[in-house]
Amino acid sequence: MTTYPAEPEHDALREGAIPVAERGNGAAHGGWWMPGANDFAACALSGSACTVAEARQFTRTTLQGWRMCPGLADDAVLVVSELVTNALRYGAGETRRTLNYASPEPFCQAWLALTRQEHSVLCAVSDAGATAPVLRDRDELAESGRGLHLVELLSDAWGWTPPDRAGKTVWATVSARG
Repeated sequence: MTTYPAEPEHDALREGAIPVAERGNGAAHGGWWMPGANDFAACALSGSACTVAEARQFTRTTLQGWRMCPGLADDAVLVVSELVTNALRYGAGETRRTLNYASPEPFCQAWLALTRQEHSVLCAVSDAGATAPVLRDRDELAESGRGLHLVELLSDAWGWTPPDRAGKTVWATVSARG
């Protein structure tokens, strides 16, 4: 089930973030980490080659800490992987071109937020892109373009906030199956 658009959340994800070095535990999942109640975690994502892997590890570690079932965690990790890949490919890259950054890799390309709900997790990725995601027609021979189909398959609902000058948030709710 696809649901869109939703209320803007991306500005709330940026408030109160602290650098990893100030956290005191030495774990490096992205450059920034947002503390909160036991049911919320967020991190900043750079545009480096290992960003998607870091997002998957952050998701898996967070969901294990929340004692979410392994099947839900596996699905959430795949959903996050696709959402982050799209944010870096289409959202953050668009901003980099628009702002004409001298550096090929600005520090924060996107934000990943996870919110634990009773038997599900809400995965949200915010980027500065101004275009809404597009669910392409299925093409079994295409080399790309299947990510949102995977998100649709693995999530209960997914959607995005209306893009504005600050960007957009693409989200998906993943539940335990069975």
